[in-house]
Amino acid sequence: MSKYLRSTQFVLFDVRERVARITLNRPDKRNALHPVMLTELRDALLEADARVDVNVVILEGAGKDFCAGYDLAGAYAGFKEGEAPPWNEADYRSMNATIDDDCWNLEQTQKLTTVLFDMHKPVIARVQGNCMAGGTDLALMCDFIICAEDAKIGFPATRANGTPPNQMWIYHVGPQWAKRMMMTGDCLWGRDAVRIGLVLDAVPAEELDAAVNELARRISFVDAELLSAHKRIINAALELQGAKTLQRFAAEMDARAHLCQGPRRRQFRADMAEHGLKTALKNRDEPFGDGMVRAHWLSK
Repeated sequence: MSKYLRSTQFVLFDVRERVARITLNRPDKRNALHPVMLTELRDALLEADARVDVNVVILEGAGKDFCAGYDLAGAYAGFKEGEAPPWNEADYRSMNATIDDDCWNLEQTQKLTTVLFDMHKPVIARVQGNCMAGGTDLALMCDFIICAEDAKIGFPATRANGTPPNQMWIYHVGPQWAKRMMMTGDCLWGRDAVRIGLVLDAVPAEELDAAVNELARRISFVDAELLSAHKRIINAALELQGAKTLQRFAAEMDARAHLCQGPRRRQFRADMAEHGLKTALKNRDEPFGDGMVRAHWLSK
């Protein structure tokens, strides 16, 4: 029986040859995130971090996508769309009726995702297909990202929904590229993401497993205590650069962004209420064309 991982409704967990493989397992929903999945992910990461037969972790998504982001269609609230929650709502904070309630809820989700940064053992994100919004909140907290050349990485929700509640973009790509990605919601192909430092490597899709497995294999030969020392000193440097404090501000800025009353924000909320998610996303993203970054030097 596992010490920390008690349910695996939406994640898979496997350990072989010093490598733990944690799989987001909701392929029919493109591995969209909701509370049960995030709680199971946190528990799986703690399980891997605690086990003496694990030196390194691979985080991946089942099916065609790594993770398409947070589930906006109702399940992210923790219960079925249109269904009342199994508790008295009046006794608890709202989701976002006040800015403090919004911050509080975002901070609770952060506690589930920042485990990737805080845990002692290294984590490799294996990224294929879509890595969008909440998917980047996970991937950019990992120690390494290896992606397929045709993977799509970005945060289109910045166009009308908010700002990333986990802000690690600045530490990977610097201020100008972070602003470029946030202020357009455009996405990068994996082959371009590696050129600006967002990911460690990008390989043809058919070579992705081999590349991830080889890095994990090489890392796994180093004792866990040494890997922990390496990870923690480098992450301490990020903390000295404000990485942990910035996450608190990221939650507060996301809550502030949710209060936006501009026309595109109002339109998205109206589309969600009247027509549903598909129409809301179409109307949000249509003016941006295919939504891919077009930088002159990237094409050379």
